[in-house]
Amino acid sequence: MALYNHLFSRKNGGKWLLRIEDTDATRFVPGSVEGIRKALDWAGLEYDYGPGKGGPHGPYFQSERLDLYRDYSKKLLESGHAYRCFCSMDRLAEVRERLARTGSNATYDRTCLHLTEEEVARRVKAGEKSIVRLNGSNLPVRPPGTDLIFGNLKDAHASLATDPILLKSDQFPTYHLASVVDDHEMGITHVLRGEEWLPSLPLHLDLYAALKIPTPKFAHLPILLNPDGSKMSKRNGDVQVEDYIRRGWEPGAVLNWLALAGWGARHDHSASEESSSSGSSTTSSEAPDSTAIYSLPELINEFDIHSVTHRNSSLDPMKLEYINKHHLLRQRSTPEGFDALAERAPYTNKEMIKRAVVLLEGRLTNLKELPIHVFYLFEEPNLESEEAKEMVSAFDAAERDQVLTAVSEALAGLPEPWEEHEFLQLLHSTRKEINKPNKMFMKTVRHALTGYKDGPALQDIIKTLGRERTLNRLRFRSQ
Repeated sequence: MALYNHLFSRKNGGKWLLRIEDTDATRFVPGSVEGIRKALDWAGLEYDYGPGKGGPHGPYFQSERLDLYRDYSKKLLESGHAYRCFCSMDRLAEVRERLARTGSNATYDRTCLHLTEEEVARRVKAGEKSIVRLNGSNLPVRPPGTDLIFGNLKDAHASLATDPILLKSDQFPTYHLASVVDDHEMGITHVLRGEEWLPSLPLHLDLYAALKIPTPKFAHLPILLNPDGSKMSKRNGDVQVEDYIRRGWEPGAVLNWLALAGWGARHDHSASEESSSSGSSTTSSEAPDSTAIYSLPELINEFDIHSVTHRNSSLDPMKLEYINKHHLLRQRSTPEGFDALAERAPYTNKEMIKRAVVLLEGRLTNLKELPIHVFYLFEEPNLESEEAKEMVSAFDAAERDQVLTAVSEALAGLPEPWEEHEFLQLLHSTRKEINKPNKMFMKTVRHALTGYKDGPALQDIIKTLGRERTLNRLRFRSQ
């Protein structure tokens, strides 16, 4: 949601804000706000207004805006579009059960709707707890709902609770009232949110009409699914940004992956009309390939709200691997990108990290794989591993020493600069001088330098290790 809000606002020259909707104390999670801000900062999604930044319509915590919601609920009470309900929780439960037994879709019998003004005033003065409900029997006439993604929507009032609650007995608002009030007070022109809020849209549109305030444009984004079609959850894999940070994925790659997961073909419903009114671009006629490589600025340039898919989107981990690999290749093309890679790598030797990324061009999928592929660039190779022992088990120890001695002497005689030499040519000429089979010769040198059977070309490894480390390993193994 944050990504698509960012793309849409930046594409259209707008602002986007982070608002903390914390009016439900039962769902409060300590540290959650800090986690959200950390995730957005890691991803490079900078909101314009919100916690830590302020803005013209603060505060941006709903729990600090309670007086505002009470004022708006009072307006609804005075206009007859809302009423106070004094029913206890037990009575409400009994009413729901009774109505369900009769086959009714209603969830409340509207007992309190028929209280006189005098009775309501008396009970309020006596300190009785009450909630504020929308008066569903007195709804204003309004146009049908539309959505920038789903187009014209069918009336869904039948799926709503009877006279939904707007203000709870603790004087905290429900999401429905708070979001409508804040979107108006904060000057919101476009609301991009999850598809799960589509059933609530009729209620929100009723509130805008009842309060006689402008209605923003809505775009409901389909939810993300696991590859097997199940809803993403903590039980089924990594769903939190912290998981992707911990696993070493590139921020730009994750944004690229997420953006394209929701990008589908252009919709037919009045795209040109909506585009002219919303400021959204219609530069492309179809969505990009789901593995196309984009930076964040490129995503902003290409983004079109009308190309967001209707369908729930599946996140394919294999596509993230592919995209991440190409983001690594892109980043190493600039000094700034290289520095950023070095900061996120699992080693502290930044210069060697940069050399390792170059060495593994096309092989490296994730920076966390550096210890798997090129452990030997940062630490001494483990020659006691099963793989290392197997590499040289078929070769005579004296012959191995002869190979390593000859190679170390040939390399030691090379002048600086080290990186400019043709090491492959030197290896082949040395092998011919001592008359050893190519396979045995190369495997012996690779074993001494890396301890791995496979990997980058030997000449590239020698160049990356440098003179001192290469010669030390060859001489040590030949003793």
